[in-house]
Amino acid sequence: MGSWRAMNFPAAQPHPLAAQQADLAALAERSRQRFLSRAQGADFSSNDYLALAGDPRLGRAITDALARGVPVGAGGSRLLRGNHEEHELLESEAAGFFGCESALFLANGYTANSALLATLPQRGDAIFHDALVHASAHEGMRLTLADRIAVAHNDADAFADALRRWRAGNPRGTGWIAVESLYSMDGDRAPLAELARIADRYGAVLLADDAHATGVFGAGGRGLAAELDGRENAIVLRTCGKALGAEGALLCGPRIMRDHLVNRARSFIFSTAPSPLMAACVREALRVLDDEPERRARLADLIAYAEEALGPLGVTRSGSQIMPLVVGEDARTMALAHRLREAGFDIRGIRPPTVPAGTSRLRISLTLNIGKPQIDALATTLSEFLA
Repeated sequence: MGSWRAMNFPAAQPHPLAAQQADLAALAERSRQRFLSRAQGADFSSNDYLALAGDPRLGRAITDALARGVPVGAGGSRLLRGNHEEHELLESEAAGFFGCESALFLANGYTANSALLATLPQRGDAIFHDALVHASAHEGMRLTLADRIAVAHNDADAFADALRRWRAGNPRGTGWIAVESLYSMDGDRAPLAELARIADRYGAVLLADDAHATGVFGAGGRGLAAELDGRENAIVLRTCGKALGAEGALLCGPRIMRDHLVNRARSFIFSTAPSPLMAACVREALRVLDDEPERRARLADLIAYAEEALGPLGVTRSGSQIMPLVVGEDARTMALAHRLREAGFDIRGIRPPTVPAGTSRLRISLTLNIGKPQIDALATTLSEFLA
């Protein structure tokens, strides 16, 4: 603010960023202004579910890749000179690992999800999306030529009804069902098997964002959407920056998906390719899933333990590593999060528009970076703070 006053703008004109300053003030008044803060205390907030982000195996994969000449930067988009052998090896290995026809590696899950929904659905199609689907999906739908229809959260019958009504008047278009397999703010699961049957019935394509399930659930850590791999009418998004401990995202599906995105997805075509080193890192993370199943077993044990310890305090027993405590009011949520961080527990408050109005919450995330003693300590502290 001080630097603004030091600049000489005509008195009759408002400061060119006055609207942005007013917006920030309005957010602050509603306890919704965001600030960056570093990690501190026991990790109850990250998505590093298997504690791979700092694991020596991934570090060695980077070191080994550097030693054999893999560059830090790609140097350009993949359609120019940025397509590296490591990208192609990862995509080939990921397709084999997940049992899909092809895979495409992108910079992150947000880019992948938005590229998918902005590119594949065409004019005359319709996207039927879960009401709580991720912001990245909304970004893609903002750019799509297809119609967009919100459907009640995790309600398979509502999806079937919406598709049936739409199909009656649209015999030629394609319906696209966009959901998350495991929702990042509630920790609940989509009815994927039912949605796959609905997609078959109405000639639709099921798009499943498996970001928070990959590495944690499914046979060998293949995720909750593993049952969809190999289907002609299903595409699965798997991020590499959560349980896999690295960075980037893999879109897994039919070959036509990959070919069309390479030709039409603007965020792929006009972006510098992800670091080849990160592709090498993700390759190693997939091997860890096969080599160390005990990580998933330990996390499953922590989830069960936390449900017993935290459930009586109002924390949602979601059956997953994401366990929200819905507080409701924004200011109280953030005050509680601040007190917990001061007490040594890194828990973040989540407010609208990330979650629906009136459902501000503490998002408690379980990872192998903590153990049962930290869960016990959190239960004791949270009980005191909520009293």
